[in-house]
Amino acid sequence: MRHYRLKALACIAIVIFGILSALPGLLPSTLLQATPNWYSEHKPTLGLDLRGGSHLLLRVETDELFREQSLRLTDTSAQTRKDFKDDVIERTLEVVRRRMDETGVVEPLITRQGADGILVQLPGVEDPARIKELLGRTARLTFHLVAQAGNEPGSLIQVPGSQEGEVYPLEKNPLLEGGDLSDARLGFDATSQEPVVNFTLNGKGAETFANITRHNIGRAFAIVLDDTVITAPVIRSAISGGSGQISGSFTAREAGDLALLMRAGSLPAPLSVVEERTVGPELGQAAIDMGITTGLLGALLVLGFMLLAYGSWGLIANLSLLVYISLVMAVLAAMGATLTLPGIAGLILSLGMAVDANILINERIREESKHGVSGMYALHLGFQRAFGTILDSNITTLIAVGLLFMFGAGPVRGFAVTMAVGLVVSMFTSITVTRLVMEWRVRKLGRQPLNPGGLSLFDKLRNTRTLAFMKVRAVGILLSIVLSAGSLALLVTPGLNTGIDFKGGTLVEVHTSEETDAEQIRHAISMTAVGDAAVQSFGDEGQYLVRLPQLKNAPDNSSDNSSDTSSGIQTVKEAVLSIAPQAEFPRVEMVGPSVSNQFFETSMLAVLLAGVGMLGYLWFRFEHHFATAIMATLALDLSKTLGFFVLAGIEFNLTAIAALLALIGYSVNDKVVIFDRIRESLRQTPDMPFKELINQSLTSTLTRTLFTSVTTFLAILPMGIAGGDAVASFALPMLFGIVAGTSSSLFIAAPILQRLHERAIRKGWTQTQTQTQAAA
Repeated sequence: MRHYRLKALACIAIVIFGILSALPGLLPSTLLQATPNWYSEHKPTLGLDLRGGSHLLLRVETDELFREQSLRLTDTSAQTRKDFKDDVIERTLEVVRRRMDETGVVEPLITRQGADGILVQLPGVEDPARIKELLGRTARLTFHLVAQAGNEPGSLIQVPGSQEGEVYPLEKNPLLEGGDLSDARLGFDATSQEPVVNFTLNGKGAETFANITRHNIGRAFAIVLDDTVITAPVIRSAISGGSGQISGSFTAREAGDLALLMRAGSLPAPLSVVEERTVGPELGQAAIDMGITTGLLGALLVLGFMLLAYGSWGLIANLSLLVYISLVMAVLAAMGATLTLPGIAGLILSLGMAVDANILINERIREESKHGVSGMYALHLGFQRAFGTILDSNITTLIAVGLLFMFGAGPVRGFAVTMAVGLVVSMFTSITVTRLVMEWRVRKLGRQPLNPGGLSLFDKLRNTRTLAFMKVRAVGILLSIVLSAGSLALLVTPGLNTGIDFKGGTLVEVHTSEETDAEQIRHAISMTAVGDAAVQSFGDEGQYLVRLPQLKNAPDNSSDNSSDTSSGIQTVKEAVLSIAPQAEFPRVEMVGPSVSNQFFETSMLAVLLAGVGMLGYLWFRFEHHFATAIMATLALDLSKTLGFFVLAGIEFNLTAIAALLALIGYSVNDKVVIFDRIRESLRQTPDMPFKELINQSLTSTLTRTLFTSVTTFLAILPMGIAGGDAVASFALPMLFGIVAGTSSSLFIAAPILQRLHERAIRKGWTQTQTQTQAAA
């Protein structure tokens, strides 16, 4: 009793702490105004797809620098090359941070991504055109004397001026560089009132500048920015104050940006934009509203079903689920996790899967209660026999989720984080919280048998006679093979509707008045340099998606490609505004070809590794023919789901990969429970014919299989109905996959296991063979 009280107190303390930690993320800000800032701000950060903003993935173009470095080095070892590249990228990161700080963007997130990428997230920035322009300029500033008669030709360079056709012959070696500056600010010329840049040199630079002007009176002194002469004034007198002025017919914005670039310093290597995603705040708020609404509806449907299925015991399960939700939010806040729209989908799915442990425990306890044992003993046996199955099913799902996090990108990793946290927390709530509350109630019963509640209709399902599932095994396997073969044929033609994540290109979402139609938008765009664009209606009246194909006139990794794409986006916007002045562009996405190829390769690798990882774990936990049967059935499930993508015309993108990996975890989870029961039955009744044993095991787990499928289906159903295009690539395939995975667990996986098990018996590979088969 004392041991129970200590566990209960510890559990209550954890739960209270978790609920208090989760409240800032669950309550509206108006209710948190009276709390300290450190408490009200303790909540997950909203991703850009929920609060609006821009996401830029930049590539550091180090190839030219690398070639120059290789020429200078006599020993270009692999380690030297790596150190040099890392140094360039780290210095580039620092310059990018300084430039972003100067722009005044609130809370920019700047991190390194991959081998040569820099991720820049800009909350609240709806049009990142100026940011891209600032980040795209190397801003290498040098000061050169203009050549004069007597200069040797080999010591000169020809540099274009800011005016067309203008070229300056300059002395090759710069006398000052941007590193000699200490400050640069926007100013206005005292005489002409034109915008200029006033700069100040550091001590060394001031001394050098004074010497240059003292000894070169009457000569032109050129200021060069990114291989273009901005201005080349004639030195009239010695300048010893360490300051100067740059003029060049600037606008105030151009002069201000030039001063910003000079203050932040030059980039060690050029940057190119290889991926861009922008979401307006209105679209982000709509995503939040959708996520909250569909999440609450899904949760209410699940909680309501549990009450119908288990009565007062369902109330205990629901209490555990509410604690689970609070603890998940608390853990996400403690981790500083970023909550994205796929992350919300992950939370909803993890809620449905968290119910599985509670269902499994309740069904096990109910089975033990039928034997007339005391309530406490039935409780003990139920948890003991459910624990191994819960552990196996959660680990197999975690394998898929872990690989999604390792190989995923952007918001999809948010899905992986929420799923992983949900699975781990559900282990605690189902094994600890649920058990403590159940023990508290059972103690009042003494040695009386348990009498779990619930609708009598469900009792009839539990008490049904053994169903002959194996009678239809041939039909089930044949039908599944035919459907999978048809799905594979659909993948060849017409093929998947791949999004820009995998094929590259540009997508612009357009909201206009109801008077504007798709043909008008298409015609307006066709009159521009962009040319043909695919315009598709979606959602409400006046909402369109404009798709631009990946540019083919620029190299894959060139900065020209990204600049041409940016100008193409701007051209599309201007064309639409010419016919619909009130049009809005709440979402822009651009993915370069190299990034889309990388997304596809890593996504396929994640799916393959998930299969291999699960096969290895199942091979370790079960016998090899059990593992093989599960993976063979999983392959059939995945092929049919891909066929569903084609038939339904759903876009296949990174979110779709998240759905596939979630389905892998869900489908394997379902089959692990059934196979665990088959293995248990083999050990308890080794003389029973294997076909009959399978029928009995399938029947005894039928309630759990159906209940888990129903609760997961109910959790995702509101999102599938009302989620719209934003989550269609996740919710709809998940709904289909739940149905396909459940049916395959009952009619396909077990027949495959039977054939493999009989073969293993003949070969002498199994250690769980029945005595009858051994004698034969």
